[in-house]
Amino acid sequence: MIFDLSQSLSRAQKSWFVFVIDLCLIVASYFIAALLLSGTEMWMTVPAAAATDLVVILGVGATLTALLGLHRIRLAAYQMQGVMQSALVAVMMAGTGAVASRLIAVSPTPAHVFVVFGMVFLILTVMARLALRHWMIWVFAGHGHRTRLMIYGAGQTGQQLASALTTDDSVTPVVFVDDNPLLHGHTIAGLRVHPSAEIHDLVNTHRIDRIILAMPSVGAAAQGRIIRKLADMGCEVHALPSFANLIASRATALPATKPVDLNALLGRERLEEELPGVSETYRGHSILVTGAGGSIGSEICRQLVACKPDRLVLMDHSELMLFEIDRELRHMGSDVDIQPVLGSVCERDLVTGVMKKYKVDTVLHAAAYKHVPLVEYNALEGMRNNVLGTKVVADAARDAGAERFILVSTDKAVRPSSIMGASKRFAELLIQDLATRSTRTRFSMVRFGNVLGSSGSVIPLFQEQIARGGPVTLTHNDITRYFMTIPEAVQLVLLAGTFARGGDVFVLDMGKPVPIRDVARKMIEGAGLSVRDRDNPDGDIEIRITGLRPGEKLHEELLIGSDMLTTPHSRILRAQEDHLSEIEMANALNALKQAIETRDPKLMNQTLSKWIERADKAKPVIVNE
Repeated sequence: MIFDLSQSLSRAQKSWFVFVIDLCLIVASYFIAALLLSGTEMWMTVPAAAATDLVVILGVGATLTALLGLHRIRLAAYQMQGVMQSALVAVMMAGTGAVASRLIAVSPTPAHVFVVFGMVFLILTVMARLALRHWMIWVFAGHGHRTRLMIYGAGQTGQQLASALTTDDSVTPVVFVDDNPLLHGHTIAGLRVHPSAEIHDLVNTHRIDRIILAMPSVGAAAQGRIIRKLADMGCEVHALPSFANLIASRATALPATKPVDLNALLGRERLEEELPGVSETYRGHSILVTGAGGSIGSEICRQLVACKPDRLVLMDHSELMLFEIDRELRHMGSDVDIQPVLGSVCERDLVTGVMKKYKVDTVLHAAAYKHVPLVEYNALEGMRNNVLGTKVVADAARDAGAERFILVSTDKAVRPSSIMGASKRFAELLIQDLATRSTRTRFSMVRFGNVLGSSGSVIPLFQEQIARGGPVTLTHNDITRYFMTIPEAVQLVLLAGTFARGGDVFVLDMGKPVPIRDVARKMIEGAGLSVRDRDNPDGDIEIRITGLRPGEKLHEELLIGSDMLTTPHSRILRAQEDHLSEIEMANALNALKQAIETRDPKLMNQTLSKWIERADKAKPVIVNE
């Protein structure tokens, strides 16, 4: 009823309603001031003086209110400027009333009555407007959906955003989140500041629809990590540049605040958020994650912390990446024992010592060199890290009697055309061989396609190119890839551990491969721009073909053979693939070790050609000596 009435009133009618309230408050303020200072004596003994005062101050108040347009200011926009104008009206009424009373009235009203009157009026008129504002917000909130925002970052940009949105009818900021402990517990722009460790609870408690990352001073890499951390919260995540940059930047950079719809790029339904049995499998265990600072490894760590293991050992050879994931996990406020280990998986003594010291019973091996062109030019080191490193960690897990060993693999391992893919296929064969001779440790591997948002992947690359105004570079017009999100990939990796029987190759049903040109086009159009091509020469962004890079395939595959078995999860399959015998594996491994130790790329190529089924067009590698 109240909502319908407010909607039926015209703008002029609402303004007159506020104007009448102001006049009533003038009368009420005068009598309150007189009552506080003189009781009822003043207007009972000298009613003419009181009447004269009211006529003067009502006339002055009505005139100034109309001239300043105070009654026409929207309640949602009544802020400091409106308060200052109300104060001006109060001062002018008090001053004029005091002077007029001295000049006109036979028995003038004491000046201090007008001083108190002005103060009372200012308090009442500001309180009345604020009360009406909050009341109307409450009334409108019950009719129609208002997008509820969490603002990540209580700095200058976050404060400006919160203030700007107070006048918006469709969006309402609810709460601040910030990593600065000095701000926690404070109220800024009317919103309470909470630590980021409480985000999950805040999203559920306050029914958050969208999270705005208002931290433009933070680097792109750090913003990317925060966005990936927020990706599984079930709400939209937007990254906002500073307001100064929005004004200073050219128009093509403005749509960057619009999020990429990953579901549209995937071309299939995503996995459900929680998969059955994962938490129970890892709860209470001592777990080693290699490559813990990488895109996949860091997400494995985040999801494992939610499973409440007894201990989580993080191993990475990058000091910076290890420092960042260690700090992030500790900031989550979990009781899990976090142990960072700086070093390479190729160091046998280090890995063996870690397994023994921390009594590791589960290993997730995500450490690998993964960038195809870079590994192509550094083939021997790629083989050392991806194959011999896997051998070191797998042997240490078997010798320590670990329950599970899970290798993170890639679709590039299927009939590889690159050194990176061949190294991962070699690692798969090695794990399959160990699985046939292991009495305690269950060895398995998980194979999946490209992950969206990882370092070096097409999504952040295209976003950067679009923000610069193009061109968007594509290696081939017909190139396709399988895609999945990082959380999906990690869910599959963790779930594979619960299904593993030994020697398993798990593959996700990833739907159809996605044409990369379609991804580029969707991202350009999603940014509010158009593709510049032969049909549209006046478009905004060009898609430029640069040619396939060394070792790059036009189309990737997920299966070597055609035999597939189902698992308890409908979207996860178990591949039936042949592997090398123990003697064959020993010969292949010895030849590869010799090639690496002697820096012999020719021997390495011969070894790969003999033992790895490769793509027809696989070429000899270029080794950066």
